[in-house]
Amino acid sequence: MKLALAENSLLPLAKVKKKAQVVTEQFLQALPKLCLQCNQDAQALYKNDVACESVLSAVIAYPGLYALNVYRCAHIFLNLGAGLLARVMTEYAHRQTAIDIHPGAVIGEECVIDHGHGVVVGKTAIIGDRVTFYHGVTLGARGSTHSHIAKNEPRHPIIEDDVILFANATVLGRVTVGAKSVIGASVLIRQDVPEKSGR
Repeated sequence: MKLALAENSLLPLAKVKKKAQVVTEQFLQALPKLCLQCNQDAQALYKNDVACESVLSAVIAYPGLYALNVYRCAHIFLNLGAGLLARVMTEYAHRQTAIDIHPGAVIGEECVIDHGHGVVVGKTAIIGDRVTFYHGVTLGARGSTHSHIAKNEPRHPIIEDDVILFANATVLGRVTVGAKSVIGASVLIRQDVPEKSGR
């Protein structure tokens, strides 16, 4: 018997089961670090959002933290070779929260997504530590067509540590927003931003 593992391949059921077992074991080994990251995100949300009354409130009631937690799990699965599962997970979170984080993005520690509705983070985005997003922020690729770009070619922004991106800010292409910068609401960025800009 054969079972589809990915869109363009078929593997014998025994191989699928073996792969599933290996991925599951490796995911379980990653759980302590994952739990630490999720806890750091919750603490950062509580610390940075004056409307958040407790860490428990952040965990239970904040869609930005929910989407980020799902992303962190999906990112591990993607790196373990379970890309389809990773994509399904983040698309489910997208439907629930209107926050679209590709599992291939790299997001550092203590990330805060405040409100969050409409946030988009592309596949090759790299986000540093202690970055705060508000609703409607887009970290996207530049141009109307990507047919000339290789599948894994970096095409999304790099956001360095301690950056704040206010509502509806859009950063397009492989540009770098320097550390400790503040990007204002409804701003379009298509070129590098020096450190400590906007402060």
